Amino acid sequence: MFLVSICLLGILGPAVELRHLRYFVAVAEMENVSRAALKLHVSQPALSRQIRDLEDEIGFSLLERTAKSVRLTDAGRAFLEEARAILKHAGDAVLKGRAVAGKFETELRVGDWALGTGRIMPALLHAYQQAMPNVHVKLHDWSVDQNIAGVRDGVLQLAILVPPPKANALNDFLFQQLKTARLCLAVSSSHPFARKQAVSLADAAQEPFVGLIHERYPRYQEYLASIFARVNSKPRIVEEHDGWTGLISAVGAGTGVAISSDVFSYVFGNRVKCLRLTPEPTRVVIGIITRKGTLSAALE
Repeated sequence: MFLVSICLLGILGPAVELRHLRYFVAVAEMENVSRAALKLHVSQPALSRQIRDLEDEIGFSLLERTAKSVRLTDAGRAFLEEARAILKHAGDAVLKGRAVAGKFETELRVGDWALGTGRIMPALLHAYQQAMPNVHVKLHDWSVDQNIAGVRDGVLQLAILVPPPKANALNDFLFQQLKTARLCLAVSSSHPFARKQAVSLADAAQEPFVGLIHERYPRYQEYLASIFARVNSKPRIVEEHDGWTGLISAVGAGTGVAISSDVFSYVFGNRVKCLRLTPEPTRVVIGIITRKGTLSAALE
């Protein structure tokens, strides 16, 4: 299969590299250059230049560009399918090469969700080290999208994450549920709600909310919308943060309330209280994804 990828790259042109395809796939999936640049940890101008270089090399347009987003051309949609296949074949080649070299069984690269797994990860690592003493586990604290891309490309062997809301988002992977988590309303310990054990969704929606910036956490607002879909009032976000620690600090300071989870409660301390919501939203699933196929002993 990797020989097929090499041949395809040869057909595309000598200047086309795997990174060009990876960048294109990211932009196509995000439908936004700025969000894709954040995901890839590159600047937006550099990413735009790489995509235009790819289009110049192959001789046709992949994207239709507007002021706020991009859309695949018909040729771009056809090219996307093949680009994904090339990247998958390249990832397969890396994994097979590591297996032959004996490296696969000495290191396990795991995409972690540190805030959500903080309570269970020490015990998991200890148990794993007892079972596989010769395998070193390397944890990567990445976003959901980065973890999915890392497993797809073979950079990670597995990842622990909350599945994206879209039902088919993980169709290309094996998924195993690890645990579920209860969604709750995080409020300051000085908030009037703090004296309650539970708050209705309708009452919660009347409060000012603290959220996560859309560019880095596009899934957060999707979850927020789905939670409050059953009530007429919708949350009003007054402040956004680029990480959970900032969000929790803002809640503790009384800036606003936030949708959170009981798996985070170990970091709340006395500053923040996690209240039950009524009607209770569907519990969030936390699970492990791997690529489909035969698993190594270390990965199994």
